[in-house]
Amino acid sequence: MNFRFDFTGKTVLVTGGVSGIGGAASVAFRRAGARVIACGLTVDELAHARAHASFEGIEIEPLDVTDRVAVDALIGGLPALDYVVNSAGTIRRDAEHDPDVFDQVLDVNVSGGMRVCAAARPLLKRSGGAIVFIASVMSYFGGPRQPAYSTSKGAVRNLTMSLACAYAADGIRVNAVAPGWVVTNLSRGAREDEARNAAIMARVPFGRWGQPDEIADPILFLCSDAARFMTGTVMTVDGGFSSAG
Repeated sequence: MNFRFDFTGKTVLVTGGVSGIGGAASVAFRRAGARVIACGLTVDELAHARAHASFEGIEIEPLDVTDRVAVDALIGGLPALDYVVNSAGTIRRDAEHDPDVFDQVLDVNVSGGMRVCAAARPLLKRSGGAIVFIASVMSYFGGPRQPAYSTSKGAVRNLTMSLACAYAADGIRVNAVAPGWVVTNLSRGAREDEARNAAIMARVPFGRWGQPDEIADPILFLCSDAARFMTGTVMTVDGGFSSAG
């Protein structure tokens, strides 16, 4: 469904870009003509992406968004950059009640995105580019089993709005997509928990889990000229979950 977007000649960096929502965005941008640098963390996920036919033509790079030196080196080595998708994220569920684990989750999900934005800002200013964060429906409510994840996604929502205001003078747009329940590795625990899965599906008007490519299209939209007057927006894409009482 991404044929309506044309990013020929553009360069896109996608953190967490080799699986899940980030992986779908990487593939969608490549199919729309962009040069795509898709970043991942583990050896296994990088190898899987490099071997997967859908990632053909995509540059796969290792990146730990908690490592500022690595972030600065990767982005600083790019000759140009038009769009950044901050999709790197983690969830630890019950372990997040440990303060150290709590800090680790926020370091990836919030501070990692800030490191990437700070490094990319000069290049994005030159191109008049855009940033898209991956927030969540949990940006709007608490998670008793995932306090760090929920807190981090609330912070991502506010970081999106804050950077939208801060970067506007540079001609950089900053928006976010807030997905609902999507089939990814991070959501596997909820999908495999029969009671939890049933409770979630009972509240989703569409009655199904979303697919990563259904989040990729809104990401491409937010980077496209069709969204040229949009900044500071958090776009909910959740099959109606947030609308159901």
